[in-house]
This record gives sequence, C-alpha cells and structure tokens, in this order.
Amino acid sequence: MRHTLRQAARATLQLVISAAMAFGSYIFITVLLITAILTATVVGAFMLPETVLLIRRIAGAKRQQAGTWSGRKIPEAYQPLTGTVRERVRTAVRDPSTLTDFRWMVAYYAYGTLPVLMLPLWPLGLVVDGVWCGLLRREAVVLPLISRLADLDADWSTALLKPSPKAQLAVRVEELVQTRAGAIAAHGAELRRIERDLHDGTQARLVSLSMRIGLAKRAYDQDPAAARRMLDEAQTLAEEALTDLRHVVRAIHPPILTDRGLVGAVRALAASSALGVTVTVDGLTDGHDGPRAPAAVEAAAYFVIAESLTNAAKYSGADRAEVRLARARTGLRVQVRDEGRGGADEAGGSGLLGMRRRVAALDGSVTVTSPVGGPTVIEVELPCVW
Repeated sequence: MRHTLRQAARATLQLVISAAMAFGSYIFITVLLITAILTATVVGAFMLPETVLLIRRIAGAKRQQAGTWSGRKIPEAYQPLTGTVRERVRTAVRDPSTLTDFRWMVAYYAYGTLPVLMLPLWPLGLVVDGVWCGLLRREAVVLPLISRLADLDADWSTALLKPSPKAQLAVRVEELVQTRAGAIAAHGAELRRIERDLHDGTQARLVSLSMRIGLAKRAYDQDPAAARRMLDEAQTLAEEALTDLRHVVRAIHPPILTDRGLVGAVRALAASSALGVTVTVDGLTDGHDGPRAPAAVEAAAYFVIAESLTNAAKYSGADRAEVRLARARTGLRVQVRDEGRGGADEAGGSGLLGMRRRVAALDGSVTVTSPVGGPTVIEVELPCVW
C-alpha cells in the first residue's frame, strides 16, 4: 500500500504540473488570436516569429516533462529563426515543426483536462484500496489509475510532439551544411599552415642550401678548406630541410599510423608526451592483426589525442593523463582525461574548435567536460564500419 501511495503521489504531482501547463495554454489562446489577426492584416507579421518561439518554449517544457515521466527523451527538430523579419516569418511558416507544435497545442486543449479525472480518484481510492489492501490483502485497484492517467498524458504528448521525418531531415541537412562549412574552414586553415611551414621553413632552408653549394663550387679551387666548411653547412641544412618535411608530412597523415596502427601510434605519442600518460585499449589491437577503423577515422582520433595531450601539458598543470580507446558497434570512442585545473575554454585558442571541426567532418561528436578545478575530460565518438 505504501508503494501504491508513493506512486500515486508522484503521478499526482505530474498531473498537477500538466494541469498548470494546460491552464497556461488556455490563456495563450488570446495571444494566438491576436497574432492571427495582425498577421492577416500584414501590419503585425513581426509577431508571428515571436509567437512561434513562445510555442516552442511551451512545447519544449512539455517534452521535458513527458520525457522525465516516461524515461524516453522526445527530440526537437526546429529550424533557427534568424535573419530579417521576412526571413523569420518565412522560416516560421515553412518549418514542419511549427505545424507539429500547433497540432499538439490544439489537442492539448482537449486532453489537458485529464488531471480533472484524478480528483475523485483520491478519496475513492483511499476508501476502496484501504479496505481492499488493508483488510483483504489484495492489490490496489483505484489509486493505480492515477498513474495510468499520467502515463496517458505522457504517451499522447510523446506521439504528438515527436518531430516528423521531414522536420528531422531539414535539421539534419542544416547540420550537414554547418559541418561542411566547418570542414572547409578547417581544411583551408590546414592548407595555409602547410604552405606557411613549407615557405618559411623548408623552402628557406633549400634556398640557403643552394647558395652554400654555389659558394662552395666557386671557392673549391682557391680555398678548399672554406669550400669543405660550406659543404658541411650545406649538409646540415639538407638534414634540417628533411626534418621540416617530415614534420609537414606527419601533420598531414602521420606515417606511424600506417606502420603501427592507431593503438601503436597512440602508445608512441604517450611515450613522447611531457606527461605520464596511461593508455587503455578495449577491443582494438596493435599493428595490423585485428580490425582497423578507416584511415580518416584513425587520423582524426590521433590528432584529437595529440591536441588534447598538448593542451593538458601546456595549460592544465597536471602531471598525468589517461587515454582510453574503445571499439564500439557503431564506431570508435576516444577519451582523454587529466586531473589538472580545468576550465578549458574553446574561445581561448586551446585547439578545441579545430578538434570539433575535424571530428564534425566525419559526422562525429565531441563532448568536453572541464569544470574549474578539474578534471578535464574530452570524449569523442567517430562513427565507422568495422
């Protein structure tokens, strides 16, 4: 009986909140009528996007409430209302989710009265279930109906507020447009960096190398010792140019990934880090023995780990870090954790934005948790087929 009472009390709170939201939606009818009249006269068309935003907030609150009760999150699929008044009005009218929210609100005017049915159930349930459970030791039959009313409210809200496939497709297209723009920006920045490294480093050394060899040829007959010294300097410059070229190639695609695979490359990265790095692997193998992710996925994971460890060494103040690599059914999971001071900021130039762009180009996701005081945890999921 105690469990039944607790469950009924919890359902009652849910229904009371639903009743309050339903009452607010009834009041909102006035706003809808004013908006409809002014929009029809064109004079108040600017009110339409604002009204749609209000409906989105109300529907969002209902999604959260219904999702909390049922344990199933109800997704949102809204197109952003930005730009000029005309653009905002056009987006608000054409967004499929606007019709979904409006349809839910109209239906909510009807089933929002469900909490009223709860009122007679409490006194009736306390009497009937008190006798039924207390004296006859049977299961309650009236008070559980309150929970079923809450379930019915959540089920109807979920069915009505779930975005249509068209709305989900529109949001997905918008995400892909933004991802593509970010990938192009990251690619352009990478090309400019490579050009700068080649121009300022390798090209400068090769020009100096050519000049030293030319001077050595001229001085060879008159001063062999000076020519030999210049050739020694030219050899040093050639070695430095080769080192610069290796750095450039490593930044494009680390050769160690091809030679040793992702696990071996990460272990080598951990060994050369300024921190004490622990590498944990789940479902992956060294070298070429087991299944491997596509080259682009491995490269993205490698650069994420390299950037994360570099940031941790520079900014976190930690002396240790942990890297986890896990093979999932749908892709590759990477986690980098340090026990430093935390407070990582994407706007602070710490490389997190570039990391997000690189991962987003592969339709992956990045989650950064870095409260002040630490720890900093960077989790990356890269979808792929094994």
